Amino acid sequence: MSPESPLLSITIPSWNRARFLQRTLQQLCAELRDRDDVEVLVSDNCSPDDTPAVVAAAQADGLPVRYVRNASNIGSDANIAQCFNMARGDYVLLLGDDDLPVDGALAALLAHLETRRYGVVCLRAYGFEADFRKECPQTSAREHRFERGGAFLAAIGQRMTLISSCVVGKCFIPHLNANQFCGGNLVQVHLVLQAALAAGHNLFLDQYLIACQRNNSGGYNFAQVFVTRFGEALDNYRCADFGDEDIRTIERRMMIGYYPFYLFRQRLGREGDPEASHATFAARFRSRWLFRFWLAPILLLPRPLALAWGGFATFTGRLLIGDLQRGVAFAWHRLMQRLAPRSA
Repeated sequence: MSPESPLLSITIPSWNRARFLQRTLQQLCAELRDRDDVEVLVSDNCSPDDTPAVVAAAQADGLPVRYVRNASNIGSDANIAQCFNMARGDYVLLLGDDDLPVDGALAALLAHLETRRYGVVCLRAYGFEADFRKECPQTSAREHRFERGGAFLAAIGQRMTLISSCVVGKCFIPHLNANQFCGGNLVQVHLVLQAALAAGHNLFLDQYLIACQRNNSGGYNFAQVFVTRFGEALDNYRCADFGDEDIRTIERRMMIGYYPFYLFRQRLGREGDPEASHATFAARFRSRWLFRFWLAPILLLPRPLALAWGGFATFTGRLLIGDLQRGVAFAWHRLMQRLAPRSA
């Protein structure tokens, strides 16, 4: 395949994270040896650190990195959009500079992309702190194919918000300019929605294939982005193939197993204004019983009671949506880390 039309573009929007970027590029170099159908693009948002040297070292090691360095910091949304727009591949993986594919993930992915059948391929992700191999939860390989875009979107839910988790078929939306979606911290969501609905056929690889550095992002209002703006994005794509029930399914699963942890962490760390967060959630979910009886107590109860309820809701919610294993694996690894010095 010619370098002008690779099967996959792995594009990495980066700013001031040379240490993490180095690890990501090293993993890509190991995973992509002897592949000539994948391009790697790093879009550097004018980093003041050693990012140029890290990219040069990866290039010297044989990784064919296309490097773009912005003259100034254009913001995260614009940098993500630039990555998508500059990608030459039929498919685009927007990979966080602190995230990386696990061993063998890209080979498994590329085997599916070669069919050029799917609008979006979703890869299950997990968080890690130090060693992505040791901290990877063990799961069996499962594949879920969908012939209706709405059913696929309902199945992956909040995973579409994570840029590293979704491989977008640019060949299904070839003339789309991602710059139009800047300004809401959810450029990637619009790309996933567009490609999934355009293609109809989509794939969810339900095994842990992407490792994400824990607690390494921020600078935004969680409720505004993941309730208000995310909800508006879903509403804007409502159509015959993506209806009210699909949207309610996504939001119901998020209220059960996604939002409780972040609200619990907000109260635990005394972050933000619980009443303001409650108002934002209420504007979208006021009439939903899951909000009133499952989420609102985490925000409105006195802090000790809120933490008790938040911990219970987080554990139970993860159990109900089938995502408890990831949390258990993380807790077990943390426990082993704490015990290791004592037994040395």
